Amino acid sequence: MAVHVIDEANRCLQCKKPMCQQGCPIHTSIPVMIKELKEGRLEEAAAMLFENNPMSLVCSLVCNHENQCEGHCVLGRKGQPVHISSIENYISDTCFERIKVECQPRNGKKVAVIGAGPAGITIAIMLTKKGYSVTIFDSRDKIGGVLQYGIPEFRLPKTILQRYKKKLLEIGIKIRPNTTIGGALEIKDLFRDGYESIFIGTGVWRPKTLGVKGESLGNVHFAIDYLANPDAYDLGNRVAIIGVGNSAMDVARTVIRHGSHDVTLYARGDHSDASQHETSYAMLDGAKFEYNMSIVEINDDGPVFKKVYRDEEGNITGYSEETEQVYADSTIISISQGPKSKLVNTTKGLKATQSGLLETDDKGETTVEGIFASGDVVLGAKTVVQAVAYSKKVAEAMDEYMKNKDKEKRDEA
Repeated sequence: MAVHVIDEANRCLQCKKPMCQQGCPIHTSIPVMIKELKEGRLEEAAAMLFENNPMSLVCSLVCNHENQCEGHCVLGRKGQPVHISSIENYISDTCFERIKVECQPRNGKKVAVIGAGPAGITIAIMLTKKGYSVTIFDSRDKIGGVLQYGIPEFRLPKTILQRYKKKLLEIGIKIRPNTTIGGALEIKDLFRDGYESIFIGTGVWRPKTLGVKGESLGNVHFAIDYLANPDAYDLGNRVAIIGVGNSAMDVARTVIRHGSHDVTLYARGDHSDASQHETSYAMLDGAKFEYNMSIVEINDDGPVFKKVYRDEEGNITGYSEETEQVYADSTIISISQGPKSKLVNTTKGLKATQSGLLETDDKGETTVEGIFASGDVVLGAKTVVQAVAYSKKVAEAMDEYMKNKDKEKRDEA
């Protein structure tokens, strides 16, 4: 691993205008990272990465690098780009426990973070560094949100999230697992108990449905539910997956690892919506793909499709009159997911968009003063790095809001 990383670092051209950095949604200083690695300043490199992106260790594994940093590397135009993700992972993984998170003295103000996913963890770390006392509330027993319950172990080892939990506790963040806000406790109770500001990063856990007959049958499951605990399912040997996004690739690869040998992904479109790497890995693992298949219904034997007809430019021109029964022991629906409505239903004034996502301004403040939000519950199902990039801006807005509130109190006095 180390030799490979050094070889890759030596290939970096140290471009004056680093396109890799521009291609990164959070603008990681990649040339600086590589320079410090080559000069033996590993801890300095790790501290810089964490300062810019608290989820750097995770992003180095799960980001869509081929479309971001590595996809913009100039060496990739005529050959292989620098394997930036491996370098970032080596540095972050090696030095994670050694990173000293410098926090300002406590300012006596409390902040509640609802949701321990990437957005919530980022907000918690950033505001703790600014001197706030942060408590994270999560409805599940482990931190990580989609990282814990939506990304398979083979892509993101769960020990990394245990290391994050230890880091959060080390810097004084309190964690309340198995606590749903909108259940026994509501947002009004948090304000009552002295939280100055509240952040919502609850993610998107409600599966989107196909709207076809048969979705409630016993041989049908939703991807987000399956990935949360694959061991709970007995799918049989033949599995049909509806959808071809990154989540569908995770489902297919997990299903195969759990003993199903005949796994096929079906799509209405004519190509995979997942990244090239994830699609290639799914194929390598043994998954098959069927395109131009429009789902009609699901029955006890499996899904039923109509063929999609297209013209030379790829536009849909029609569908076959006859249907095609696909025989499968289980069918898994993987066509994205939306947010649950518990918080909106239990919080006066908190508004959602038509699609159920929380309504916020450009700084992340919701329709209720003092309540902010970011991550998938605002953006829809996006990437970890996008959630982190937006959450950094929201953390600054929350800090500004609480300081202005303080100033107003002093002015009134």
